Amino acid sequence: MDDETVPCKVRGKFRLSAGGETSPVVVGDRVVLRRNADDTGLIVGIGERSRSLVRRAAGRRIGKAHVIATNIDFAWVVQAWDLPKFNPGFVDRFLVMAATNSLPAGIVINKVDLVDGRIDKQALKAWTRVYEELGYPVLAVSAQTGKGLRKLRKALRDKISVVAGPSGVGKTTLLNTISPGLDLRTGEISAATGKGTHTTTVASLHPLEQGGFVVDTPGLREYGLIGLDPPHLSHYFPEMVPLIPHCRFPNCTHDHEPGCAVKEAVDEGRLNIERYDSYLGMLYSLHLGDADVGR
Repeated sequence: MDDETVPCKVRGKFRLSAGGETSPVVVGDRVVLRRNADDTGLIVGIGERSRSLVRRAAGRRIGKAHVIATNIDFAWVVQAWDLPKFNPGFVDRFLVMAATNSLPAGIVINKVDLVDGRIDKQALKAWTRVYEELGYPVLAVSAQTGKGLRKLRKALRDKISVVAGPSGVGKTTLLNTISPGLDLRTGEISAATGKGTHTTTVASLHPLEQGGFVVDTPGLREYGLIGLDPPHLSHYFPEMVPLIPHCRFPNCTHDHEPGCAVKEAVDEGRLNIERYDSYLGMLYSLHLGDADVGR
């Protein structure tokens, strides 16, 4: 509110009307508030949302939609090349859920200073090529060495962006590095699990020194799918879309059916096998519903 922070409560009717969502108000919502005499506020109106980043809620709220942020220009999924290991399955789930909300998305691969040897370099190049050929921007960066940070700053400039990924991949460290004034709290990698520890506990919107805003998010151990029917999943895999009309059956799930153009392309090496495995994993998850762990 005119660059001012106002502590607010939400009218009860919004909580009652949240329905299938975990919260009536999320980061990025445009709201109408009524100012109180004690300089607090009451949210009395919530604007229409556009392009939200959503995942299926876990724990006691399972089955509901957890809106991470809304009214976003671009979503970046952050992965580390190592510590913790690069997880393409998580990336693919993120890209699908962004696409279901018409939210442009890209991939940041952090900690590329940990790329070790020729085989590792080839693997990084191969994954970069896989996603770039599908139209997703890929930024290989290192908060430690500064590699790629100029491109990341440029990508975030003058936009409202959200960065999300597992704990320990370096989301918050990257943001502190490209915009030191943020001074966000960071954590360490657990020696026992090789995974990150949670330091960001709630999603929060921050202004960037170069212009624009970024939403820093808590680390996600899983990325559950929601609001997506199994027959429609393939429509969010760009490489499958041109093949769908050539399947023998119009309701082909590209899993077990004969005459499937997608399976044929995989067998012939025209489609990436790891991406196809991600697709099958998501298809199985959608059939599981609330029993899916989202990994």
